[in-house]
Amino acid sequence: MADEKKYTEKQQAFLEALMGEARGNIRSAMDAAGYAKTTKTAEVVGPLKEDIIEQASMMLAMNSPKAAFGIINVLEDPSAMGARNSISAAREVLDRTGLVKKEQIEVTSGSGGMFILPPKSSDVVEQ
Repeated sequence: MADEKKYTEKQQAFLEALMGEARGNIRSAMDAAGYAKTTKTAEVVGPLKEDIIEQASMMLAMNSPKAAFGIINVLEDPSAMGARNSISAAREVLDRTGLVKKEQIEVTSGSGGMFILPPKSSDVVEQ
């Protein structure tokens, strides 16, 4: 069983505000959590770095269905205003959540033949 990390009340409030009402604005989240105006952002963010990254990743994952629907909406109405920007933003979200375009290369031989290459030359040119 993994050890659960212990947070102070201010740290918990900061993380909740950062991903909620502050919408990623660190200073706003610090204010909402009750940190003093003189508190440096690095003092708050440093110990919570991994948690912030994890929550940002979770936010992207939670919004990946919205990104997928954004692409579908452009398919249904390609002339919609901002369609190109919508596709670009959706692609970025989906790429970051691991839903990337899969590329496959199919190798076929139409004649069923083989290529036979000449042997490598062992001649050394002396100067």
